[in-house]
Amino acid sequence: MTGTYDAETDTIFWPVGNPGPDFDESVRKGANLYTCSVFALDPKTGRIKWHFQFTPHDTHDWDVTETPVLADLMVGGQMRKLLIQANRNAFYYVLDRVTGKFISGQAFARQTWAKGLDSEGHPVVILGTDPSPEGVYVCPDSPGATNWAAASFDPKANLFFVAVREACAVYTSKPAEPLPEVAYTGTGQQVDRTVGTPGAIRALNPAPGEVRWNFPIEEGSSGVGALGTAGGVVFASSRDCNLIALDPSNGKPLWHYQTGGSIRSSPMSYVVDGKQYIAASSNSTLITFALP
Repeated sequence: MTGTYDAETDTIFWPVGNPGPDFDESVRKGANLYTCSVFALDPKTGRIKWHFQFTPHDTHDWDVTETPVLADLMVGGQMRKLLIQANRNAFYYVLDRVTGKFISGQAFARQTWAKGLDSEGHPVVILGTDPSPEGVYVCPDSPGATNWAAASFDPKANLFFVAVREACAVYTSKPAEPLPEVAYTGTGQQVDRTVGTPGAIRALNPAPGEVRWNFPIEEGSSGVGALGTAGGVVFASSRDCNLIALDPSNGKPLWHYQTGGSIRSSPMSYVVDGKQYIAASSNSTLITFALP
């Protein structure tokens, strides 16, 4: 997925995928350095300024595909340059983007694999939650509490908006042999169909990360995000083909439009000749709206 560039510090922040085999840990003991991490890179040299690993020794395919968001916020009475991210593993993280130091974090969606995060931001993993030949029930599922869907930060409302999935799965593992053109996963997961994949657009207080409001969606999507705009509207979508506009202060619905086709990408905003537009793709159609 795409990284994020910070012109102030001349730094590229780039997320990294999971180790392989995804679910079989037997051949890759330890933290599996640099996997499921975000890198701070010097764009001129490629030198690593710092890195932070969200899920050491990942056994659930929770790679860090979520685009890092940059914000300048007050923390402990001091203005800090922050990198904030709602992670696929169901935890929300606040990092100092200059040093990479962990500032705070907490769960933003249902999770059963960790007791929480320690003072360094490392997960306190619950024993018995790694995949096994018999199967282990864990939340979230492999696609995660959020995924490719773009998140956004509204500095006026001081809120972070994220598309959430609340799914769980039975994870299984078995030894995997690396073969050409064959996925090296070490078996996989089966989503709990009794729970399904309920979703939501969720607003978080960006510094501590607690939930401020929640707009439920019947089925969560791993690819459709939330777009906050300077005009005081949050745009999102649902699996029933509706493009949705929400009030950023409380999550109340303002408007929706039935596109007639599945929306599989995050909405985007752009300006032409001083006029703001919102666009979203619906199947093979690009639908665009002009804002007043």
